[in-house]
Amino acid sequence: MEKSNEEIIEEMQLVVNQMVVDDLEENPDLAQEYFDCGCCGKSKSLAGSIQYGNYRLCNDCVLLAETGFALGKFTDIQDLIDAMEDKRLEELCKFIKDEEARKKQLEN
Repeated sequence: MEKSNEEIIEEMQLVVNQMVVDDLEENPDLAQEYFDCGCCGKSKSLAGSIQYGNYRLCNDCVLLAETGFALGKFTDIQDLIDAMEDKRLEELCKFIKDEEARKKQLEN
């Protein structure tokens, strides 16, 4: 019997959530280690992240990737990276604005 899209999504959510738990059990320090996600551009915890080729994806984007693969929405991680370009640019602009505001506060 083939799984429905909803069942596939629920299964992927459980798997991806468990990845975070497993990573933190293996190395609790990961909760304090962050990186900039190659997909969404946000600064996220290393716990539950995965390296896909040249891109390290946060746990949230791993869920998007694995669900997309399971549902046949795309076959290559580059498709997701390309689709998320606007989100990455938005995060970069937010970072720049926050840095400028921080610098102004330090000057005052």
